Amino acid sequence: MDVLWAHDEPMTPRDVHSVVSTTRRPLAYTTVMTILVRLWEKRMLVREERGRAFAYRPVAGRDEWTAGRMHELLEHAGDPASALTHFVQSIDAREAAQLRRALDGRRRK
Repeated sequence: MDVLWAHDEPMTPRDVHSVVSTTRRPLAYTTVMTILVRLWEKRMLVREERGRAFAYRPVAGRDEWTAGRMHELLEHAGDPASALTHFVQSIDAREAAQLRRALDGRRRK
């Protein structure tokens, strides 16, 4: 996902493989292809035909995806209010200020 988020255009498995091979431990081309197909099956990616291959792009940006995951985790928490309280107690002052600004902006809408 990091590779796809870092690029503005849809990428083929070969494109992703060439980036991953130069920045991380080498993965087989078939492994990259399998991962992309599985992410597509989970609806995290959309794909379009590009010649004889598919090109993939994320359905959501990194920030949107992260917010969605946070929401999912809260939905599955036994006590969402308690989970939020623990989260707020664990963040630093800068993060708390950002959260406060976001909440204030939401109230204004």
